[in-house]
Amino acid sequence: MEQTIRKNAVKKRRIGAQPAASTVTEVAKRAGVSVSTVSRILNGTARVSDDKRRSVERAIEDLNFKPNVLAQSLKSGQSMTIGVITQAVESPFFNELLKGIEEGLQGSGYASLMASGHWNSQSEIERIRLLIARRVDGIILLTGNLNNEQILDLASQTPIVAVGHTAHSDNAASIFIDSRMGGYLATKHLISLGHRRIAHIQGPQEQHDASNRLHGYKMALEEAGIAFDEDLVTQGDFIEPGGLMAMNRLLDKGVSFSAVFCANDQTAYGARLALYRRGIRVPEDISLIGFDDLPMSSYTTPPLTTIRQPVYEVGQTAAKRLLRLIRGEGAESVNLNVELVIRESTRRLG
Repeated sequence: MEQTIRKNAVKKRRIGAQPAASTVTEVAKRAGVSVSTVSRILNGTARVSDDKRRSVERAIEDLNFKPNVLAQSLKSGQSMTIGVITQAVESPFFNELLKGIEEGLQGSGYASLMASGHWNSQSEIERIRLLIARRVDGIILLTGNLNNEQILDLASQTPIVAVGHTAHSDNAASIFIDSRMGGYLATKHLISLGHRRIAHIQGPQEQHDASNRLHGYKMALEEAGIAFDEDLVTQGDFIEPGGLMAMNRLLDKGVSFSAVFCANDQTAYGARLALYRRGIRVPEDISLIGFDDLPMSSYTTPPLTTIRQPVYEVGQTAAKRLLRLIRGEGAESVNLNVELVIRESTRRLG
């Protein structure tokens, strides 16, 4: 009787037991590569062919291999984490950037830690220093108010990729979007449709992107021989409530205009709501154009004409550039182009 009970207990333990974890050696054997190659692919330092990398990835998937990140970190001296400084976690613009970063890190073994700078240079510096103290292997800085000198100083302590800046060194790379050209293209499009009284809801004055878009707006007006009118420019803050209030201020001033260039899509969403509440039709009465081409802009009523900057791709590129810096391979800075996306919120004057 006792023997039967013991046999049943052993059987239950076997049934409930977890399968033995796969090892790096088993992955290497399945992929037909050395153990050191698997280890270097896992920690992001391998320079191997695409075929060899895919073989290792397939073996990892087939064997359901789970690397011991802590052990890898202790052995390599790397934390296998990167820091990301965003500015507004609730913003769909920064959400797209973060999605791109996650895609860019896919398969590298790296995870991200996020902190917010809140559009404040001192907060950005404090958050970066905090991440450095936590031994992240590198940092992605998403726009913000730091200048190039400050970024390069921080990059002397850890690799940094800065989006929206032009800082560059052996340990820093930047990804720059030509906001001035975007402002120019947006305004030129409205001028090409016959508009001459073109209002502009600008972004925060202290932010480079906002000032560059305003500059592009002025460039297009000057090129067309249209005098700049300060009464047609009002302050926004890059978010929807600011766009709504700015449009209300424009309308309350009683100045005439037939089109509005908004500093970003979120501003345009708020401006559109203000026009709707006043019974002003878009584009029949007022043409409206934004900047960013956020995913939602295809689904507004009407769909928003905008300036597309490749937000998701910027995040991917930033992540891949940072991985190169971490591996000591160096990374070139890059300028990415913007383009006009014409939808249904702008029309030719009759």
